[in-house]
Amino acid sequence: MKNKKGLIGIIAAVAVVVVMVVAYTMFAPKATQGGKNITIEVINSQQQSTMYEVSTDAEYLVEAFAEAEGLEVVAEEGEYGVYILSVNGEEAVWEVNQAYWSIMVNGEYGMYGASEQPVTDGDAYQLVYTKG
Repeated sequence: MKNKKGLIGIIAAVAVVVVMVVAYTMFAPKATQGGKNITIEVINSQQQSTMYEVSTDAEYLVEAFAEAEGLEVVAEEGEYGVYILSVNGEEAVWEVNQAYWSIMVNGEYGMYGASEQPVTDGDAYQLVYTKG
């Protein structure tokens, strides 16, 4: 009887995982292909703003960073996607200075990291030095 209940529990857990994967696949943000014009604004720790106008075919924001003339983003791959370490030479590493680079999309806090954030024509992105 115990083995039967354990088996039913395992089957239920697998079913839940399958449903979650299908739901993520259906509702995750979709990237668009083709030419897009976007802006990337960097707001550093001194609240100084630098604006970059970018024409790109990038599907995700991390790809558009490389196409923004004069923008230097240093990032590393982590278990949750790309983690931005520095922008234009300014470090924001939580373990070092209790700061991080937040991503804003059209004035709202981004729901995705740079490697998952789709690039959409006309959108305005911000990289904001954020102190914990």
